[in-house]
Amino acid sequence: MTRLLVVEDDDAVRSTLVTFLELEGYSVDAVSSTHEALRRLNETSYPIVVSDIYLDERTGLDVLEAARLADPACAVILMTARGTMETVMAATRGGAFDYIAKPFELDLVLEIIQRAEQAQAGGGEPGVEEEELPESEMIGSSPQMIEIYKMVSRVAPTDATVLLEGETGTGKELVARMIHNNSRRSAQAFVAVDCASIAPSLMESELFGALRGSYTGADRDRVGVFEAAHRGTVFLDEIGDIELNFQLKLLRFLQEGEVRPLGSPRARAVDVRVIAATNHNLPRMVEEKKFREDLWFRLNVVRITLPPLRERQGDIPLLAQYFLRKYNARYDQQTRLIEAGLQALRDYTWPGNVRQLQHLIERLTILAPHGCIDAEAAREAIAATETREHGGETLAEAEAEQIRRVLAATGGNKSRAARLLGIERKTLYRKLEAMGL
Repeated sequence: MTRLLVVEDDDAVRSTLVTFLELEGYSVDAVSSTHEALRRLNETSYPIVVSDIYLDERTGLDVLEAARLADPACAVILMTARGTMETVMAATRGGAFDYIAKPFELDLVLEIIQRAEQAQAGGGEPGVEEEELPESEMIGSSPQMIEIYKMVSRVAPTDATVLLEGETGTGKELVARMIHNNSRRSAQAFVAVDCASIAPSLMESELFGALRGSYTGADRDRVGVFEAAHRGTVFLDEIGDIELNFQLKLLRFLQEGEVRPLGSPRARAVDVRVIAATNHNLPRMVEEKKFREDLWFRLNVVRITLPPLRERQGDIPLLAQYFLRKYNARYDQQTRLIEAGLQALRDYTWPGNVRQLQHLIERLTILAPHGCIDAEAAREAIAATETREHGGETLAEAEAEQIRRVLAATGGNKSRAARLLGIERKTLYRKLEAMGL
């Protein structure tokens, strides 16, 4: 029979908890003050402590510290009707097993206590057995990935132009870097350019450079990307978003290997390898006259198509293990992935591909209940990453709790917290203001 300590100054709440837990088969010691709680903890070893936070001249945080000092394996469950960002952060840093907002359902308390018992017994289900992982983030042993590795190994030593096709998040830039790192240019620069993020009017000066006075605001000479990457590799991501007017100039560069900065009377020879990438269907764009056919032929020397994650689900365990190890180390966590959680990841279709899986594992590393990624935790995290077309008051409390947990885990770093939550920083500030924080 597990022996619990309940610390609660409200007579009615204390009596209700004791009666309920005893009926569930627990042996319960109950006290109403921090002084009595600290005395009991000094005399008796309790595997689980349930304590209110706001008690008397001291708080449940002092109870948490004493309990963990007496027994580092003790699971302390804190509860309060006046939770604040500061108390949640202090509880998280102090190693609290869980944090409950009053009023609460008694079944919730029971569920958390049972989880604590399971964790102390060895965590219930064993974690997924880890396989030996490669050092590169280009992970996968599916037939599709093996074919990509073979293509990369053949094309990397050459200077051939490569076109990478695939949905957003499939790892096109990783493949581009892998090609560069295995080429004779590996000691030189690798410069990635997101063509979709550059205004059409600035594309020429960005890639080819510009002389001072060549356009309004050009107060100094500007070296273009191609010239800056001389003898290295330039990765042109989202090449399908380049305007038709500039496509001809890009074609001439690819054919002649020369750039002419804006305002310059002469061209300059540049030696760069170009790797392009797109998530568009370029042959269809050629048919629709949205992409030059001659540029398409020039880019399509070696074409590598990256499969979406849903078509290589056998790689999900490897990827999940890789990202879990990475973020456990980054955030000093010991989160485990169990088989039920892995199965939930396998069952999902991953519209955001590997990038979505990476961000989800990062979130779960911090937020998974009791450091265990089970099926429920995985499904809830997946639901949180999907675009919600409607919201409501029923989500407000859960959202507020998640924000508190993420901020606690990131030490109050709002920029990192906003990224983990999948929202903009200004949105996080607005939500914090609405929460009274």
